[in-house]
Amino acid sequence: MSPYQGPVGTEAECEPGSHRRVLRNKLGLKRKSDADRAEYAALVQAQAHYYEVVITPSTRITSSLLRRMHRDWLGSIYQWAGQYRSVELEKGGFVWPSSYIVPDNMARFEKEVLATHTPCKPAELGKVCLSVAVVHADFLYIHPFREGNGRLARWLADIMVTQAGCPLPAYHFAGPGSRRVREDYLAAVRSGYDQRYEALARFFETAILLRDTL
Repeated sequence: MSPYQGPVGTEAECEPGSHRRVLRNKLGLKRKSDADRAEYAALVQAQAHYYEVVITPSTRITSSLLRRMHRDWLGSIYQWAGQYRSVELEKGGFVWPSSYIVPDNMARFEKEVLATHTPCKPAELGKVCLSVAVVHADFLYIHPFREGNGRLARWLADIMVTQAGCPLPAYHFAGPGSRRVREDYLAAVRSGYDQRYEALARFFETAILLRDTL
């Protein structure tokens, strides 16, 4: 018998009147554009606080810190912020690992990956980007939260890059040419799911070098 018990509470619900396009939220937002703006504003605020107060070059990233980051970011919007997901997620035919093993996966991730690669020490850029790629892909494969995994993963990547003394990546996910960049990024992430991290490491290296020229 599977220990999976199914989604519960607001995590499994959409906001009434949103045509199932917006998750149930504390603000009563019904339009996806409004929810996107609220999430973006909250992310900017949370990141500023962490960079100023919480994160140092010696900060070791842990699963509890990632839950705290998620809660501090989305806690004013969603009841389930900072909690591991209880729903099953899929996109484009890819199904992420079952929700009931998320706690075990995150414990392994902390012990075997985060403890090895954080805090991210200054080193040759290629080595830094390989560490970032390993952490990034492994976190996204677990997909521990109901929403916000990609943005949290990139926030974590930014923290690691900053700890290593490198410029923040310029992801170029908007504007001319951004569609191809996103496609290349997603393909690199999928390769990382199979522990082939080279393409994702190159993506981060390119993004950092691009920032360095701006």
